[in-house]
Formats: sequence, C-alpha cells, structure tokens
Amino acid sequence: MRTSIDARKNMDQKRTKSRRAKKSEHSSQAANVRLRRRKPSLLRSFVQYYGPHRGLFWGDTACAIVQAACDLAFPVILRALTDGLFRQGTSEIFKWLWAIALGLIAMYAVRYVCKYFISCWGHIMGARMESAMRRDLFDQYERFSFSYFDRHNTGDLMSRLVSDLFDISEAAHHLPEAIIVCLIQVIGSFIIMFFIGWQLALAMAAITFILAVYNVYVNKRMKAIFTENRERISTVNSQLEDSLGGARVVKSFANENLERKKFGRANDAYLSSKEDMYHALGNYQAAAALLTGALYTTIIVLGGYLVAIGQMTVVDLATFALYVSLFTTPLQTLIDFTEMFQKALAGFRRFDEVLATKPDIEDAPGAKPLVVKEGRVEYRNVWFHYPNAAPDDNGATPSQGTKRPVLQDLNITIEAGKTYALVGPSGGGKSTTCALLPRFYDVDQGAITIDRQDVRHVTVDSLHRAIGIVQQDVYLFNGTIGENIAYGRSDASQEEIEQAARNANIHEFIQSLPDGYNTEVGERGSHLSGGQKQRIAIARVFLKDPAILVLDEATSALDNESEAAVQESLAHLAKDRTTLVIAHRLSTIKDADVIITIADGKVAEIGTHDELLRKNGIYANYFRMQFGDRA
Repeated sequence: MRTSIDARKNMDQKRTKSRRAKKSEHSSQAANVRLRRRKPSLLRSFVQYYGPHRGLFWGDTACAIVQAACDLAFPVILRALTDGLFRQGTSEIFKWLWAIALGLIAMYAVRYVCKYFISCWGHIMGARMESAMRRDLFDQYERFSFSYFDRHNTGDLMSRLVSDLFDISEAAHHLPEAIIVCLIQVIGSFIIMFFIGWQLALAMAAITFILAVYNVYVNKRMKAIFTENRERISTVNSQLEDSLGGARVVKSFANENLERKKFGRANDAYLSSKEDMYHALGNYQAAAALLTGALYTTIIVLGGYLVAIGQMTVVDLATFALYVSLFTTPLQTLIDFTEMFQKALAGFRRFDEVLATKPDIEDAPGAKPLVVKEGRVEYRNVWFHYPNAAPDDNGATPSQGTKRPVLQDLNITIEAGKTYALVGPSGGGKSTTCALLPRFYDVDQGAITIDRQDVRHVTVDSLHRAIGIVQQDVYLFNGTIGENIAYGRSDASQEEIEQAARNANIHEFIQSLPDGYNTEVGERGSHLSGGQKQRIAIARVFLKDPAILVLDEATSALDNESEAAVQESLAHLAKDRTTLVIAHRLSTIKDADVIITIADGKVAEIGTHDELLRKNGIYANYFRMQFGDRA
C-alpha cells in the first residue's frame, strides 16, 4: 500500500515538473519571438550605417544620376543631329559644329566631376562605414565574457572583423550606385527605345523579364553557397592562427608536415567551396549571356523585318542598336555584381549575428560601482558548471563537455588583508573559483560578495579595477616594456612606471637594456625570459594597485632562481592585500594565513600549513609527495 502511494506521489511530481518545463519552454519561445520582433531587419541594420554619411550618400547618388543621364543623352543627341543638322548644307553644319563641340565638352566635363566624386568620395564613404562596423564589432567582442571566447576560435573572429567587413564595404559603396545608374539607364533607354520602335521594345521587355526571374531564382540558390564560403575562409584563418601561434611547439616536435596537412585540409575545403561558388556563378552568367544574345538576335531579325515593311527607318534601327548597348550593359553590370552582393550579404549576416548576441555577463540594472573598504570576500553556497565543457585548471577545454558541476555548494570566507591559498587535484575547481570572483563567468547558484556587495550587482568595470590577477601564462602585448607596465594604468607617469618596476624587482634589469623602458618585448614577450615576463606582469599589477589580488600558478613555470625573484616580488605585492593564491608547489604557500584544499568542487580541508599536516589528509599527502617526510 505504502509503495503504491509513493509511486503515485512520484508520478504527480513528474507531471508537475513536466508542466513546469513545458511552461518554461513556451515562455522561452515567446521571449525569442518578442526578441525577433524587436530586432531590426537585416536591411535596416545595414542602412543605419549610411546615417552619419547622408551628405556623401546623396552626393554619390546625385552624381550617379547625372552620369547615367549623360550616357543616355549621347545617342539622343546623335540621332537628332543625324536626322536634322547633318542633313543641312556644309555651311550650316560648320556654323553649329563649334557650339555642339562646346556643349559636349561641358557635358563630359560634368561627367568627369561626377565620376571622380563617385570613385573617390564614394569609396571614402564605404571605408568610413567599414571603419564604423569594425569598431562596433570590436566593441561587441570586448563586451563578451570568457564563455563566448571558449566557444569561438580567434581565426573566425578575425575573419569577421577583416575579410567580411571588406566585402561589406565594397558593396556599401558600389551596389547603391550601380543599382541607381543601372536602373536609370535601363528604364531611360527602354522608354526612348519604346518611342523609337515599340514592337522591338516589348520584345526586349519579355526577354528581360525572363532574365529577372532567373536572376531571383539563382540568387536564392547561391546564398547558401556564399555563406559556406565565408565559413570556410574562417576555418582557414583559424588554422593559420593556430599553426603560427604554436610555431615553437611545431618546431620542437618537428611537426611541420602535420601542420601542412591540417592547413591543406582546411585550404582544400575552402577551394572546394570556391569551386562550387564559381560553378554557380558560371552557370548564372552563361545563362545571362545567352539571354543577352537573344536580345541582339531579336533586334537584328525583328528590326530587319520592320525596316523591310517600312515601319522603321535605318537611322532609327541604328539608334535603337546604340540604346540596346546602353540597355544590356547595366544588366550585365548587375549580373557581375552578384558575386559582390552575395559575399556582402553572407558577411553582413555573420556581422549582424555577432551584434545580435547578448553578452552573458554585463551590468545589472541599477548596478553601482564596487566600494572596497576592507576587502573581505565570501563564497556562499556557490554552484557552477561550464555551459559546454569544463576547462581544467590549466584552462584546457575537453572536446566533450559534462554537466557535472565544477563547484558544488562551495563556501569560503576570505578575511580582509589575509592570504588564502587554494590547493588540490587538477580539475578540482581551483582556477574556476578564482575566475568567478571577477565575473569572468557567473555562478549558477549562490553568491560571491566583496565587503557584502554581490559581484553581480556592481559594475563590471569597477569590479575588474578592484582585482589584480597574475597568471602562469603571462601575456605581454607587442610594444615596449614601459607600455606593457603602463597597461596597469594608462595615465601613469614615467616615475610611477619605474616605481612599479622597482617594486617588482625588474627596474635594474630594464635599465641595463640599451633602450631601457623603450625596449620592444616582441610578440607575446618573445624577447624576454619567463621570469622577466612574470615580473613585468607583476609591475603592471603594482601600478594598478588593486585591493584584491589573485595569483594563479604565478611561479609554476619558472626555474628556481627566477622563482625566488618572482616570489619576493609577489610577497611585496600581496602585503596588506586580500590575496587568493593557487599553487601546485606547496613550498610557495607554506606561509599563507589559511590553506584550503578543494576537491571535486568542494572544500575538503581548511587550516594553516601545520594544522593540515596534523590532519594527515589530502594536503599532507601532497606535501609528502613533494618533500618526502620533511615537514
């Protein structure tokens, strides 16, 4: 009986959960629909970039109209002169010839000015739009949290920023101008041809209609091909960035051939997509050329018939032929611009996709700047798992993720001005614990507070300014030593930069270099040793002067001599600051105020070095593995 009741309860609970899940799913779908409704269309998103350049756009448009009008005018002028003035006597022709020459010179001078404006300022407008898009895209990249960059590789992000935007820029200038000029020439020449010979004009209209329908059909088919082509070049860029970035590893393992094969696969896939693209373009342009040939055939056959029965003069047929050229040339131009349009469309879709992505970590409504009075940090009932895959303590992300929480109900209190060390097995959650403090990721449940202020309720900028981080993998920017130290505070004076270097025990070394603080560090600091790079990174944090310090394996990759120098710098840096240290070398954290052992996302042990040795638990086991029986 009891079993039956429990079974019914479990069934009711499952039904309730199912209803809640469906309700949540419907709510999510409704929210997505509302978001799609609010989100501007792709065309509107693109057109808004013309806003700051209205003057150039309308100037470019006006010049395009004038240029098209000049091109349309010549056959009309020639027909009028052939049927009129050129049938007069010699003296009458000479009388007006100079006026005609001056008129044509003036017309083509105006056309020259318009062509210059289109070629120069039209391109400048496109370049300015490209610059604005690039700035917006980079700004969006800067808003994203670590989780976004975990999911996207650098090569793809660079491809969107460079090659995609170049294609968009070209289209931004050329397409509006080409459409305006071509429409004026096509419509204008058709109207003129209609008055010259309406039968021929209607025949041409029928063939042109077939071409337009074919154009729409093929463009829909080519959209997917061009989108794939954009993705393939992103893959090539990603592979290139990966191979060049790891050039030292490649050389050390003599794996040049392996990298060639990997790049070859990406390059061949891109080539295959290009071939598909050009097959589609070839079929499209060949069919368009066939229809254009049909136009000329119609002119000759039907035009000859109309001349034969006396419904059209030879002069009218010759003028009609001139306008056929004006009619077909813009059509061919639009056909040729198909590749540019499809590239730009695919690129702008990828651009808009990034801008439409909502950053998962941003300031909450009403967020206030963080005020650090003491520097007391608390982790209260913190649960966390990575969205896709859980990086280990070295930041590596497995190809197949797991939903097992990295942190489970974690509770830690870090007293102000004290040094707390985190130790434990790799993958236990040490680096994740530190990454949650500056909101590189957000907790799933629970809260992290600094002086009782939830880090999710303060501005991200003020939070990052209050926390200084020194990591194992030091990143130095391409530039001088002084510029890299000044990255900690861009308004710092030279005296402040040098004082920060003294605090980091690197000033004397810098002074010994021929260019001193103006010495170039090379890409990622390639001209410096590991210890030198680490001390420059420490000087950078000294200059920042944060209230809270995070040291993530800051000395694990150094030799003993460099480690001793860096440890001295770190001890100076950590003095009177709330400090959170991650270390595998237990000798570096023996003197920490509190040592916390984290295993399986939980606090396993907590105490001083001596207390943990007496407990004879995980920490004591690690210590014996490193130092034997010495305590």
